[in-house]
Amino acid sequence: MGEIAVTAALVGTGYVLNRTRNAYLARELQVAGTHWSRLRGLMGVAAANFGPSHGLWIVPSHGIHTFGMRFAIDAAYLDHDKTVIHVEHNLKPWRIAPVRAKAASVLELPANTLKDTGTAIGDQLEIGTGE
Repeated sequence: MGEIAVTAALVGTGYVLNRTRNAYLARELQVAGTHWSRLRGLMGVAAANFGPSHGLWIVPSHGIHTFGMRFAIDAAYLDHDKTVIHVEHNLKPWRIAPVRAKAASVLELPANTLKDTGTAIGDQLEIGTGE
């Protein structure tokens, strides 16, 4: 996949709002809802194309990996009610994050987004996908 196609793939129409903290986590949310898009995730994406306000919502998912990635990310694991049940800060490339059986989806965000917004376990998120 060329750089132009990767850039276009990250133009999201959704958003993620942390309702508990009244803070946006992403205003350019892309949804990975197919087998291929979940597997591919952010592999091969340049850090410049996944900057502040970007996000990738992987649904369904119980865990993630960062194989083939070029930059660190934050990850918030969500249950079916979109409540944060686990967080990973600054997950570096070529790592496997824990699997959480109670997770329904995982939200991938630029590194430090969770810390900067104060997002923590128990926070309630609102996700709009533009559909």
